[in-house]
Amino acid sequence: VQLQASGGGLVQAGGSLRLSCAASGRALSRQGRAWFRQIPGKEREFVAAFRWDESNLYYADSVKGRFTISRDKAKNTGYLQMNELKPEDMAVYYCAARAGTILSALRDVHAYTYWGQGTLVTVSS
Repeated sequence: VQLQASGGGLVQAGGSLRLSCAASGRALSRQGRAWFRQIPGKEREFVAAFRWDESNLYYADSVKGRFTISRDKAKNTGYLQMNELKPEDMAVYYCAARAGTILSALRDVHAYTYWGQGTLVTVSS
């Protein structure tokens, strides 16, 4: 499975960006998809996730109400819509996927098998 993340860029505080994560390769059963982010010197942190065939969405408290995770099943692509961006949202954003995801593992960076290459989001104040 290959994941290709895109959509990062430079935006002013208060602005919006939409990240995309296109998947290719073999299908994953009961897959979980997630977005994580990382700034230099810090651990990769959970942002948002869902299980591909379920409607529930899961968010970090820091982004709840501003970010929305979604999917286009026909395109096998996940999205992260980021609104009201803040300087503290600036990071490299990674998409991730794994098969057979249980709820307790959705927020766990170590639970994911497949990772995209990362896309940089820069927020100017």
